[in-house]
Amino acid sequence: MNHHKIAAAPISWGVCEVPGWGYQMARERVLAEMGELGFTATEFGPEGFLPEDPAEKAELLARHGLKAVGGFVPVVLHDPEADPLPIIERELEGYRSAGAGTLVLSAATGVDGYDAERPVLDERGWETLLGTVDRVVALAAEAGVAVALHPHVGTMVETQAELDRVLAGSEVPICFDTGHMFIGGIDPAAFARDHADRVSHVHLKDVKLDRARQVQEGERSYYGAVVEGMYQPLGEGDVDIRGIVRSLRAAGYEGWFTLEQDNVVGSEPAAGEGPREEARRSVEYLRGILEEAR
Repeated sequence: MNHHKIAAAPISWGVCEVPGWGYQMARERVLAEMGELGFTATEFGPEGFLPEDPAEKAELLARHGLKAVGGFVPVVLHDPEADPLPIIERELEGYRSAGAGTLVLSAATGVDGYDAERPVLDERGWETLLGTVDRVVALAAEAGVAVALHPHVGTMVETQAELDRVLAGSEVPICFDTGHMFIGGIDPAAFARDHADRVSHVHLKDVKLDRARQVQEGERSYYGAVVEGMYQPLGEGDVDIRGIVRSLRAAGYEGWFTLEQDNVVGSEPAAGEGPREEARRSVEYLRGILEEAR
């Protein structure tokens, strides 16, 4: 049952790097629930979720039957005065020791949270961003780590036009995220059909389109929409998850499918309840699709 490359993500349990993002569940409970659901790997989650020391990190994950996939690293890529490579270098040290192979890069705005006004880039800003991305890819490659750039709400690469500039102006592979792409106005099903060759990592989340449109149109904050259930277990929202997974598999995608349903937890859930239940429904749905697509 576990031969498919399905990974968990701490944000599915409400564990997030954004200040004030709901109740943060203890790492032991989150990792134990991942293991109980048959996950064989997880992304790292935000700084501080897993032990800083690489050996401790690897040991803790192994105790729960989990491998490290890598994680989400938001850095400012567009500012010629701010060089993110020292941050990336530090991250890569942890990747080497934990055996993680994928660094999910996001083009941070430099402002906290995902609801702030984004800076507008001129040509020089875009040149800096694309040049820095290529330097990050080269640095990671030396460490045997692949980079996947994550188009993400509230970052410098969010919309179709911004993603097109990245596809045309750099070689960086893409982290395909069904939810963030949709909110950014990118059709995830079309992207899976047209650009599967650029996809090196996948974040699967299902989305209620009416809630996502409110975020797109600025009627509701991203955080508010997450609290109100914009993201749903796979197969329970409006994204064609089955069609997308089949397109990627047909194109030869062999990387990880990370179940990443952004969640905000209000308080400590009762045993067996809360995020675990939604993650169970998602992973069962995805396993079913992957069995069909073999």
